[in-house]
Amino acid sequence: KPGSGCQLHYSCCSGPVFLAALSFAYFAKALSGSYMKSTITQLERRFDIPSYLIGIIDGSFEIGNLLVIAFVSYFGAKLHRPKIIAIGCILMSFGTFLIAMPHFIIGRYKIETSVRASMNSTNSLSPCPASSPESNRAGCERESSISMWIYVFLGNVLRGIGETPVQPLGISYIDDYTQSENTALYIGCVQTISIIGPVFGYLLGSLCAKIYVDIGYVDMETVTITPADARWVGAWWLGYLITGAISLMSAVPFWFLPKSLPMPVDKHDTSCIPEQTRFIKDSPTMEHKFRPEEPANLHQMAKDFVPTLKNLLGNPVYILYLCVTIIQFNSLIGMVTYKPKYIEQHYGQSASKANFLMGMINIPAVALGMFSGGVVMKKYKLGVMGAAKFAFGTSLLGYFLSLFFLAMGCENSKVAGITVSYTGVEGLSYQERSLLSDCNSGCLCSKKEWDPVCGENGITYVSPCLAGCTSSSGSGRNTVFDNCRCVALADTHTGNLTATLGQCPTRDSCDNIFPYFLALSVLSSFIISLGGTPGFVLLIRCIKPELKSLALGIHTLATRTLAGIPAPIYFGAIIDTTCLKWGYKMCGGRGACRIYNTTAYRIAWWCTWGIFVLSWYVLDAFVWVFSR
Repeated sequence: KPGSGCQLHYSCCSGPVFLAALSFAYFAKALSGSYMKSTITQLERRFDIPSYLIGIIDGSFEIGNLLVIAFVSYFGAKLHRPKIIAIGCILMSFGTFLIAMPHFIIGRYKIETSVRASMNSTNSLSPCPASSPESNRAGCERESSISMWIYVFLGNVLRGIGETPVQPLGISYIDDYTQSENTALYIGCVQTISIIGPVFGYLLGSLCAKIYVDIGYVDMETVTITPADARWVGAWWLGYLITGAISLMSAVPFWFLPKSLPMPVDKHDTSCIPEQTRFIKDSPTMEHKFRPEEPANLHQMAKDFVPTLKNLLGNPVYILYLCVTIIQFNSLIGMVTYKPKYIEQHYGQSASKANFLMGMINIPAVALGMFSGGVVMKKYKLGVMGAAKFAFGTSLLGYFLSLFFLAMGCENSKVAGITVSYTGVEGLSYQERSLLSDCNSGCLCSKKEWDPVCGENGITYVSPCLAGCTSSSGSGRNTVFDNCRCVALADTHTGNLTATLGQCPTRDSCDNIFPYFLALSVLSSFIISLGGTPGFVLLIRCIKPELKSLALGIHTLATRTLAGIPAPIYFGAIIDTTCLKWGYKMCGGRGACRIYNTTAYRIAWWCTWGIFVLSWYVLDAFVWVFSR
């Protein structure tokens, strides 16, 4: 027919365009998702909330997925998949913009410190008050009127709804219109490109963490804390505006793609001519492909949903693999969510540096592993059994390597009244009364305040007042506190004992261990991710062709519901149990944690992760057996 050649050429070219568009959509969703992970600490400090509540906010993304995933996967597979993906990308961008909104309505970030009080006066105020400091009631009433983190929660829910169609509809679309031996490579390419998203997400998080939250609104000379301080909050909102714009851009190509694509009969001939191109539905060489029948009958589709779901859940290999991935995702999501925080708290790194290392070292190792897994699948033409063996072997090796993390520990920072006594004797204390000593009894110090100073003796004190300091000199970040009586208790020399702003630096022994931690982290991440692509191919090869989109949707639904939602919450709750000193809100009530018991943190975190990985390994063995 006239014009059929142009139409055919358009259809043939749409395949690579869809692959590129889907890769960009994966990049966009991974960018915003990883940026959310990179801002965990910033959000925790900005909204003064504990880690478990941050886990709820992070899990709200999965709640959004849960609301629509089954319907999108089932009905979307029979409708116009590219346009549904486009709508999802638009919703994803709107949700990301909503997350940033609290910054513009919550007001300026307030840091209550004795240094700030002295800077607003012509005379240097004594860090040793004669009366108990009074709280700002007006500010308290204003801040308590609404919990601004609710906007972050709702925005993340909307972002989760928008992300829903990208994976099940996109992957099934690729698998429907590619040859069997190329599917693993294409999926590997898409997932590898999507890993670039987290690289840029964490790098963006690193950049924004260096910028003060109220940049442009405050005089930076008046900001007395540094990015390494436990109270520092970076410009978390800026990254959400950037990622939201990119998500909006990713929707554009999908509006111009067709509902279905032709497939060449001869996979070796890539020329695009009518005689060699047709829609293949019943070819024996394409037995795993599925083409949605047209026109779609919504009533019949709804009627067939329950029997179809029952048929899918009756597949033992699929159910076992589903259990494996649920356990796997519990461990991985908990790990990825709080790994930057772990690096900050355990190795004394700033949030900016922790995010930078995640983006430049850890994530590329995962990308290389996933791509390598796809290459191995294609080169050795691994079937279902081969994919199961490969995933089993990599998970086992990765587990054994990860056991070494337990040995890479750092000692607790020396904080007077918390990890050491005022005389320098080591010993943990969770009681606020231990912050008081004879050396600071002459001052009415607040035990709830966290305004750390580093004494000449290498011990950190919770505040200048609790360090027994009686005077100060200098201004801003250069302020020095003098005549600190508590410093003398753990120091051999006498004189004008001083303390400077901020916590004391981390120990040299901890700095020496950190490079080994990074190296092992890269190696274990690479090995574990090698099984990612083979495992995904195993998922779509162990089911009937017409159940593929639904299977991917149920897989996503189950992992998001049973791993994505609870994992950040209970990992956060476990981390909270290791807190030694909590911050407090202006209106009272517990805020964000200021310092952790690093030994307990390490053991609890890695043991929780290890239990899940061991369970995942055992179930992997069953998948291997049932795949025979």
